[in-house]
Amino acid sequence: MQNNEKNNSRRNFLKKLPVLALGTAALASCNSQEIEEFLQQNFKTLSKEEKDEIVKNLEKKYYEKYGKKFKVSDKPATEGILFGYGLDLSRCIGCRRCVYACVKENNQSRDPQIHWIQVLQMEKEKGIDFAHSTVHYNPETVPEPGHFYLPVACQQCRNPQCITVCPTKATWQEEDGIVVVDYNWCIGCRYCMAACPYGARHFNWGEPNIPLEEINPETHYLGNRPRPKGVVEKCTFCVQRVREGKYPSCVEICPVGARKFDNLLDPESEIRYILENKRVLVLKEELNTQPKFYYFFGV
Repeated sequence: MQNNEKNNSRRNFLKKLPVLALGTAALASCNSQEIEEFLQQNFKTLSKEEKDEIVKNLEKKYYEKYGKKFKVSDKPATEGILFGYGLDLSRCIGCRRCVYACVKENNQSRDPQIHWIQVLQMEKEKGIDFAHSTVHYNPETVPEPGHFYLPVACQQCRNPQCITVCPTKATWQEEDGIVVVDYNWCIGCRYCMAACPYGARHFNWGEPNIPLEEINPETHYLGNRPRPKGVVEKCTFCVQRVREGKYPSCVEICPVGARKFDNLLDPESEIRYILENKRVLVLKEELNTQPKFYYFFGV
């Protein structure tokens, strides 16, 4: 992958607007792909035919860039499903397998390194104490006596503040509860990062660097497709997997079964059983973000 490849984003196109205002001849400074991407409407407003064309162009673009045949899904939310996540704090051992399974599945940059999941080590006697927690511990010696582990990722809020501050409406909540980003519309202003109280959004400061042999070509337009430099990204509950009836990669990899994922609208689902029968908490409840990510104690 070439790190200096030109970023054909709305952000770069917007920088050229003062030049374009000088006359239509200035359009020659932009290639057809830049113009097409800039004029593209927000993905959620497009017709099926328009989405199909965009997906087709992306698959062609990624093949030319990475030399792999990509599948870019645009599968929508399924009616009657609202995804919820549970994490058993009494089981989590802080091994961080979830962190690296997420990176592998979702095409996060390896250099600079981006992690959508942060696992915090905390002291049992202090309880949930972010001020004295750390991510800098040795995962080969876990679980350490006197400590417990609290993974943090996007909380998939019912009342997400990140959405309200986005000036281009590049981020929104889908019908199945997943908060997504249209990378073609993100201009990298980072307002959403400032608004998120969980540190769950991450900015691509550099061209994402992923070894070619590690690229995952099974993608979703609103999820793990390769992102350009200068956009914000986040956990999407592995939208490319869960809309195909699979678990998120972090749930599937967990060696102790601490992670649960299911349909909140199904009264017989595991997540509903947890909510109704376990001691459950959400992070920063006082902010009224109403997360759909629930921490609980299984014992």
